[in-house]
Amino acid sequence: MAETIKFYGFWRSIASFRVRVALRLKALPFEEIAIDLMAGAQFSPDYARLNPQHVLPTLLYGGATLFQSMAIMEYLDELHPEPGLLPKTAADRAYARALALIAVADSHPLIVPRVRRHLSETYGCDEAAIHQWAAHWTAKGLETYEALLTRRRPAPFAVGDSVSLADICIASQIVAAGFFGVALGPYPTAAALGERCFALPAFADSHPRRQPGAPSS
Repeated sequence: MAETIKFYGFWRSIASFRVRVALRLKALPFEEIAIDLMAGAQFSPDYARLNPQHVLPTLLYGGATLFQSMAIMEYLDELHPEPGLLPKTAADRAYARALALIAVADSHPLIVPRVRRHLSETYGCDEAAIHQWAAHWTAKGLETYEALLTRRRPAPFAVGDSVSLADICIASQIVAAGFFGVALGPYPTAAALGERCFALPAFADSHPRRQPGAPSS
């Protein structure tokens, strides 16, 4: 009997979206266990034993307990090489990782719930100011993607003719734009890439708005 992949995520978690896409691209069945970030469930003792950082996602598979979306996606790619999530050449693999890290390491960490909470509790920022903060850093990430994707055009995906980690992470930046009201008009190349990604079932079915618990509007 095949091992059940246990995936701790949440509908609104952008990092959970990235892993969800990777699992579906690999056609790996999984059980998603919801950890309600808005209710603070990530701080429960049971979840803290799995992930002391109190963040999502966490993946249990192959005898390993894994966290951080990039590490999880590369782990899945090593265990299940086809379809590959990284290009064939060293230079293209480095470029794909660099594109991915713009969202994962630069933009997204500035807008996660614990940062928004810190802005409120420590600096007294109101909801409007926090929303503007998140929109600003989301837009900055999209500006970078637009510049890079204009310099090296998608063909049709970010690093060639198949989906890579780069596309998953760029799509996650577009998800963030939807959450924080960032218009995609100034970023037509990135937006077009996003449309190609979300035309694929693995992306469309993984969108936060299509997950259990997501609001209907």
